Amino acid sequence: MTHFDINLMACVLLIPLLFCASSAFADDTPKRARARDLGIVVGTMDPGARNAITDVPGVAVGHQTIIRGANVRTGVTAILPHKDNLYQDKVPAAIFVGNGFGKLAGYTQVAELGNIETPIVLTNTLSVATALTAVVEYTLAQPGNEDAQSVNAVVGETNDSYLNDIRGLHVSPADVRAAIAAAASGAVAEGCVGAGTGTRAFGFKGGIGTASRLVRLGDDTTYVLGVLVQTNYGGILEINGAPVGRELARRRESADSAGAEGGSCMVVVATDAPLSDRNLERVAARTMHGLARTGSYMSNGSGDYAIAFSTAYRISHGSRELVPVPPLIPNNAMTPFFRAAIEATQEAVYNSLLTATTTTGREGRVVEAVPVDAVVRICEKHGVLNSD
Repeated sequence: MTHFDINLMACVLLIPLLFCASSAFADDTPKRARARDLGIVVGTMDPGARNAITDVPGVAVGHQTIIRGANVRTGVTAILPHKDNLYQDKVPAAIFVGNGFGKLAGYTQVAELGNIETPIVLTNTLSVATALTAVVEYTLAQPGNEDAQSVNAVVGETNDSYLNDIRGLHVSPADVRAAIAAAASGAVAEGCVGAGTGTRAFGFKGGIGTASRLVRLGDDTTYVLGVLVQTNYGGILEINGAPVGRELARRRESADSAGAEGGSCMVVVATDAPLSDRNLERVAARTMHGLARTGSYMSNGSGDYAIAFSTAYRISHGSRELVPVPPLIPNNAMTPFFRAAIEATQEAVYNSLLTATTTTGREGRVVEAVPVDAVVRICEKHGVLNSD
């Protein structure tokens, strides 16, 4: 076979893949951008270097995006507090429930013990059991865990069944392991990736979004707080107070088109600040204020959960020795962390929408990406665009 024949065969094989990708996601990628790149600045606190949850040292994020045929639009996103053995070196953590119409595995043990011992995995509603098994298998296989008899895997979800054949149970344990293996520090892919592949928010295409804030205490102490969201919830979109959803709805058939349906949102918060699990729960609770600022009202059918953890110290598994905890942030110094959680959550939601692309999925259903140009014009009209 000649080089020409090989190249021709490669092109022939590539054509169906390109067609599948183009049918799933419309070719508007060049128009997509993060909020700050468009002049939409949330709050007054400075972001970290990447404006992502991975600005917290040691935190890693991985995605496994699953697009098959015309009907499968789903995936897995994994968040690792650190890349060492999490079961042996747990991190302090807490979970806050905004509205509990969801299937968050591992909640009660985190609430009881105040720590997390596995990667945090996000996926679709009917794949929680599969992800749970995969995370347990991953943990048992880690060197040093040969005697482990109980693993509290933390798995969250949102329902992507509008675009995805959720009943087909297309997420496999291998997909979950792939997301964990892909976890890395650095820039985080956003929009229609991982667990955000088939989600929608405010009637538009939702997805994965992230943001971070620097928390300065005094003149010489700075901590980082980062947030990652999986957006799949309803409401009428507001951006920095501008009634974006309401104004966009005027161009469409009804107010319902702006996203009045229910849905869910998973929020993961990371920080390198030495916070107790009690204060981590207080931080997690503030993320719901960030969701409210975007136009969410947490409908009856909404599963809104926030998982917060700190990388400042570790809790050794099985040890009966005193835990070497650094001096903890006192209650009187918590307010800046609350502000950071609200601002980063709000901006992460905007990033999930603005980087997502129009998607065609199950039964030919189409969910349009929020129109970036129109959003900018509306924000400018209402004086919430930072032209600098």
